[in-house]
Amino acid sequence: MKLLFDFFPIFLFFIAYKVSGIYAATLAAIVATVVQVGITWFKTRKVEPMHLVSLAIIVVFGGATLFLKDELFIKWKPTVLNWLFGIAFLASQLFSERTLIERMLGNQIELPGSVWRRLNLSWAFFFVILGGVNLFVIYNFNTEIWVNFKLFGLLGLTFLFVVVQSIYLSRFLPEPKPEE
Repeated sequence: MKLLFDFFPIFLFFIAYKVSGIYAATLAAIVATVVQVGITWFKTRKVEPMHLVSLAIIVVFGGATLFLKDELFIKWKPTVLNWLFGIAFLASQLFSERTLIERMLGNQIELPGSVWRRLNLSWAFFFVILGGVNLFVIYNFNTEIWVNFKLFGLLGLTFLFVVVQSIYLSRFLPEPKPEE
């Protein structure tokens, strides 16, 4: 359920685009993200940093898109967001005792420090590459293809990356104890 809630603005953007175009989709994404953060705040009295960063970026880039009537700003939003995530993962690797991925998953799985660092670095590079792929699509394809890529391509690549990470992590999980 949380996953659907997290992707609510993306789905709404996609639907609004198909119905009314890029500017309506941009407005829908801004409103959906504000609602998402508001609901989270009212339910838990806290908001994840990722949601706050996403809100700030959608307001700035979406606002620029609407104000300047230039769709390039909203197209750059995924790149900026992914690169910020990549920088955050790298910074945690360089300037913190615990990596960002270890802080996120450390209470669910126990891994050696070298594995946490490798995993964290792979997420950093993944986000940087994802931002670059988004730029490639922006500048080589039309808006219709970019919108489809934003929903299906970015989510598909992320899902594939999570599957690969899960396979990698499975090597480090303890063997289940046989039942007697």
